[in-house]
Amino acid sequence: MKLANGSTVAIVGGGPGGTLSAIFLLDLARQLRLQLSIDIYEPKRYNCTGPTGCNMCGGVISESLIQMLAAEGILLPNSVVIDTINAYILHTDQESARIDAPRQEMRIATIFRGAGPKGSEHQLPLPWQSFDQFLLQMAIANGARHLPYAVTELSREQGFPVVSCANQPPQRYDLLVGAVGINQKKSLQLFEALDFAYQRPQTTRAYVAELYYGAEQVQQHLGHAMHVFLLNIPHLKFAAITPKGHYATLVILGDHIDQEVIEQFFAAPEVKKCLPQGWEIPVQPCHCQPSIVVGPASNPFGDRVVMVGDASVSRLYKDGIGSAYRMAKRLAYTALAHGVAASDFKKHYWPVCRSLLWDNRLGHLLFACDNLFRFFPLLRQAMMAVLRRERCQAEGNACPLSSAFWNTFTGSATYMHIAGELLQWKTLWNLLSLLRPGRNSHH
Repeated sequence: MKLANGSTVAIVGGGPGGTLSAIFLLDLARQLRLQLSIDIYEPKRYNCTGPTGCNMCGGVISESLIQMLAAEGILLPNSVVIDTINAYILHTDQESARIDAPRQEMRIATIFRGAGPKGSEHQLPLPWQSFDQFLLQMAIANGARHLPYAVTELSREQGFPVVSCANQPPQRYDLLVGAVGINQKKSLQLFEALDFAYQRPQTTRAYVAELYYGAEQVQQHLGHAMHVFLLNIPHLKFAAITPKGHYATLVILGDHIDQEVIEQFFAAPEVKKCLPQGWEIPVQPCHCQPSIVVGPASNPFGDRVVMVGDASVSRLYKDGIGSAYRMAKRLAYTALAHGVAASDFKKHYWPVCRSLLWDNRLGHLLFACDNLFRFFPLLRQAMMAVLRRERCQAEGNACPLSSAFWNTFTGSATYMHIAGELLQWKTLWNLLSLLRPGRNSHH
């Protein structure tokens, strides 16, 4: 069960998982001197501002991912990369600590997945370009065909997947790729109704909002740093404000994020310091409460069908685009070098997904440590003291705790690597030495 010269591929979903799958399939097919026909089904218009073109994402990618994309010939222009983050400022209820990028190549970049927040259309022409639109255009330039239709039914004909859209004739394909976002519930239902026992991943809710500052206010209050908040607010696990040109993106993660939690967050003194003076919550900010993946999908592949991106498995709380990149690349290799049977995907594609799954389990344990810092102020104070001490060290010295936090927030490393940094004897010794009362002062 292999792809051959003239084979056809349907990709349902035109986000990074879908477009990168198309780019890698077409690129590898050319190297193998095969002619593939790829259709990308995506009704969303990424060149529109507001919800119409948005993919409900915080829009942060690591510098290492930018470099990996560049190595594939995918060079992100300055119009796509809106801002560069070279530091994190970690805020707790009592104090703050700055964490600089360990190395220049470990910076992160901010992007808009759509054409920009609701209301930004008044700034036409827009000074930025949609990241998802850029990848879609690159896939088209490489030979894929974009079909701006919503898929209404998925079925089989003599074992081959068939894609149906309203007012369009059904199309039969040799391979069907499910690259739908986890928030595209109707599309996920179509794959669940197909014959390979697929079940979507486990999810939780987040809160994402684009806050308008103006460029000067962004630089004054945020600079080129992401501001991360670990506050003692019930149900709040993590929050971050990230500069993006004239805007700042707010992401809140936790259990049962509701309006009360959001209001408590904005009322916190640590948060107010990062907002323009007199700033109030807009009546209708450009915001959403998207689902985010916290567990894997069941049976994400079958004969001639495979799921990619967060419809399969994604890195816990971070690096969703990086996860899509890795899965798309392995999908292309599996389909063209080995085959498109369920056994091929299980042997050659699933190991990449499984490695993310096991790493996420460790990630859940690391994030559970948040409760330790919430309920034991002395431990939190010791952690902040170690971060300040590491920043004052001479350049070139190891700063394992700062590096662990940096990698946790950026997605630049696996949770296994982060756990190794946290469990270094130097990190544990520094924390233990500062846990004694009177030893964790600011001096």
